[in-house]
Amino acid sequence: MRKTVAVIVLLSLILAGCNLGPKYKRPAVQSPAGFYTEEQSRQISLADEAWWDLFKDPVLQSLIREALQNNYDLQLAVAQVEQQRDLLGVTRSQFYPQVGYDGNISGQQAFNVPNHTYYSYSFTSFWEIDLFGRIRRMTDAQRAVYFASEEARRDVRLMIMSQVAQGYFQLRALDQQLEISRHTVKGFQDTLDIFQHRLEGGYASGLETARAQAALSNVAATIPQIESQIVAQENALDLLLGRNPGPIARGAALVDQYDPTEVPAGLPATLLERRPDLREAEQNLIAANANVGVAKTNFFPTISLSALFGGVSPQLSELTGAGKAWTVAGDLAGPIFTGGRLKNQYRAALAVRDQSKISFEKSVTQAFGEVSTSLSAHQELGKAYKEELVSVEAYRESVRLSTLRYDSGLASYLDVIDAQLQLYPAETTAVNYDLGRKLALVSLYQTLGGGWNLSDAQWSGTTTSVTPSSTTQPTP
Repeated sequence: MRKTVAVIVLLSLILAGCNLGPKYKRPAVQSPAGFYTEEQSRQISLADEAWWDLFKDPVLQSLIREALQNNYDLQLAVAQVEQQRDLLGVTRSQFYPQVGYDGNISGQQAFNVPNHTYYSYSFTSFWEIDLFGRIRRMTDAQRAVYFASEEARRDVRLMIMSQVAQGYFQLRALDQQLEISRHTVKGFQDTLDIFQHRLEGGYASGLETARAQAALSNVAATIPQIESQIVAQENALDLLLGRNPGPIARGAALVDQYDPTEVPAGLPATLLERRPDLREAEQNLIAANANVGVAKTNFFPTISLSALFGGVSPQLSELTGAGKAWTVAGDLAGPIFTGGRLKNQYRAALAVRDQSKISFEKSVTQAFGEVSTSLSAHQELGKAYKEELVSVEAYRESVRLSTLRYDSGLASYLDVIDAQLQLYPAETTAVNYDLGRKLALVSLYQTLGGGWNLSDAQWSGTTTSVTPSSTTQPTP
């Protein structure tokens, strides 16, 4: 018997290298020579910069670090990583023998019979020998799922950082628009006061006064709306920060935020290594490919070893004639007829792998487009902002000259009001262009996989020294 068991174990170990199922190979991805709208591709990329080098406002940096510590979505992603890591441990445990125990104790008393206590105990073990690689394939699949959850966590982290930066810029834009509205209202109010005095003295017409009042009220009506938007934007940022609603600290004005004139995107092919969402999609494909192997191994038998060792109390041994016992057995089980179940499971696994492959290829193609869109928006909105600044200066000069002409009696005040009414939307438009350019910069940093070379400690702010990090997956 011992020789038989030894032979079974030896043959299993010899054949353990058998691993059914297809080997994973990354699908061929046709990367463009350069991003659309970019004149010339370069090796360096904006994504190589640390996020605190791109967002230089200390207040914004503090908000980002707070979000990286307290954001609910990021905490959820971390918990999902822990879950998948533990599930990987569950799957890997099948490589090892499973040992269990069982025990029983009872007492008996009868007339004219001494008390008796009976007990029995046993230890059992079971070990599936992974002859055809079923457990290995299951482990490969779960390992890829675990790696995918890690990449999903990194993607959420990058997204949270981007949302905080964009939300902060939107808040500072609203602050600037509120300042413009209040300044414009003050200008209209000063003029209205003058006209009311002139009207009382008979030097101004009721038309001019009414027109000035209408212009004042029209702009003043925007102030409560902007203030409401500011509160809503602060609450949105509070949620990202994981805190209750309340005011948000301010740092540099929107116009003073760092905005480099040149933002190299880098080589398109490097997106596969930098963007966590693309790495996540590839890990999902790896898992689907491994599950094809699992489905294939189901066609083959499973071989397992089982053993038992146990004993009973002396009283029970006298009744049964048995004291201690042990058994060792080898089991072989496999399918003969399943009504097409295994075949359809295999086909379904192939279909899932094909879907994952298509999703991966779509994600890569979409990533190229996202970078091109953000890059173009940053470039073109920069041009629009410069032109709008020229427009603002021209309208300001128009207000100054029309006021001088009115004071000299060469023009009516309607000319002054018209000039002021044209200046206000021009100033607001300039703020929107400036905001759009900075939002596009944040979006570009995100779509490029910004901060890909930072460690987790660097991301959280424990250290700020940047060292190149490997893109290999964590060891479970």
